[in-house]
Amino acid sequence: MTTLDPRGRILVLDDSTESTQLERVLKALDSLNRIRILRYLAARLASVNDIATALDLPTSTAALHIETLEEAGLIRTEFEPASRGLRKVSARMYDRIVIDLPVGEQPRDQAVEQTMPIGAFVDCQAAPTCGLLSSTGIIGLLDDPASFYEPGRTDAQLLWFRHGYVEYRFPNRLPGLAEPESLRLSMEVCSEAPLYNRDWPSDITVWINGVEVGTWTSPGDFGGERGRLTPEWWTPRNTQYGLLKVWHINDQATEVDGMRLSGVTLRELKLQDQPFIAVRIGVKPDAEHPGGLNLFGDRFGNYPQALILRVGYRSTARPIAG
Repeated sequence: MTTLDPRGRILVLDDSTESTQLERVLKALDSLNRIRILRYLAARLASVNDIATALDLPTSTAALHIETLEEAGLIRTEFEPASRGLRKVSARMYDRIVIDLPVGEQPRDQAVEQTMPIGAFVDCQAAPTCGLLSSTGIIGLLDDPASFYEPGRTDAQLLWFRHGYVEYRFPNRLPGLAEPESLRLSMEVCSEAPLYNRDWPSDITVWINGVEVGTWTSPGDFGGERGRLTPEWWTPRNTQYGLLKVWHINDQATEVDGMRLSGVTLRELKLQDQPFIAVRIGVKPDAEHPGGLNLFGDRFGNYPQALILRVGYRSTARPIAG
């Protein structure tokens, strides 16, 4: 999986996309001039005349292209005040379009995968700036560590702190005669700056069963453009989305997105010793880059997921002699 710094809103086309929408989007993209219009609208609102003049197109041709893009949902039109009443302008809706191609049925790995809501932590320390949001509003008070103990914290879809941690306990559902082979932890996460700051590094550390597996440095705190899933009431001048990061641990090392992070191996985690797998995510107060943390749920940010833990294993059961 390749993960780049998200640059704004994402349109994902996959098996769940209605065929009519898919056809309209693909038709809209099947034109160099319509691609030029989308590129021109990347950083501005513009009228038909503006677009036609800038791209050296007949006004009637530009109007037809805009209509096709609007039918596909790739741009929207609105009215803004002008010197003589109102003028109609167009705005781009998405910054990235991702097409997930269908795949054939894959062989099923032996693995246990579980999802944990970000508000279901069992222990925490949170230093201001800090807070929690549900999909509909603020939980408790902002910059108040006591809010992390509110009963409503389980509804959290975004949480943040300057330094500290949140710890989760996933039920250990490995079969009795199973030998763990890999552990994969994925989350949407970024730094925590005042409002937002794309250049705000933060050292985010993960512990599994009390073992520090490694630290990844987030480049910044992303805002200014609404996250794909972020509710309308949460203003774009605040944090909007993070990066999808994947920690992977096997019998050789710990990696983040395929890059070696540390020499911690799966054996050191002692996954079979207790009925849960403890996952702690935090920022040390003495970190080289103590830039805080934002953690996103499945209804905030750019990715429709909370915390996902996947443990791959092989069976050690021996066949019964007949």
